Amino acid sequence: MRQRGSARSRPKSSADAVRRAVGAWLVVTGACSSAHAQEPPPLEPYQVAGDAIPAPLTATPGDAARGRAIVVNRRVGLCLLCHTGPFPEEKLQGNMAPDLSGTGARWSAGQLRLRLVDARRLNPDTIMPPYYRVDGLVRVAPAFRGKPILSAQQIEDVVAFLATLRD
Repeated sequence: MRQRGSARSRPKSSADAVRRAVGAWLVVTGACSSAHAQEPPPLEPYQVAGDAIPAPLTATPGDAARGRAIVVNRRVGLCLLCHTGPFPEEKLQGNMAPDLSGTGARWSAGQLRLRLVDARRLNPDTIMPPYYRVDGLVRVAPAFRGKPILSAQQIEDVVAFLATLRD
C-alpha cells in the first residue's frame, strides 16, 4: 500500500514538476481534441545559423499583440508556467526559467526564434519544450503526435512580441 506523500509520488525536482504539468496538459488537451482532427500542415523549412534562425518561418510578419496573447494564454503557449514577465494582471507566474522582461534587448529575433522552435539545439538539458518540432519526441498524447505545439505563424507572433520587451 502506497502512503500518501511518499517520495515515490513526489517529483524529484522542480524540472520534474514542470515536465509532469506539461505532460498532464498535453494528455488532457489531447483527450479533449476531436477524433477527426485535420492533418497538420507540414513544418516550414528553416536554416539554423549559429545560435539563431535568422529568416522568419512565414511570409506574414509576426503580430506582437497576437504574440502577447499566446504568451499569457495558459492553454496555448503555457509560457507563464515556467517564466515570469511584465504581466501584472497574470497571477501565478513561473520562476523556473528566465524572466521575459528585457528579452528583446538580450536576444535578436533570430535567436528568439531558435529558442522557441527548439531550445534543445542550444541547451540539450533544457526543460523548455520544442514548440516547432515533431520528431524525436516521447510521451506525446496521441492527438498531438506529428503536430507542433505552435504553428509557424504563432512562432512569428511570439517572436514579434518578445522582441518588444526591451526593459
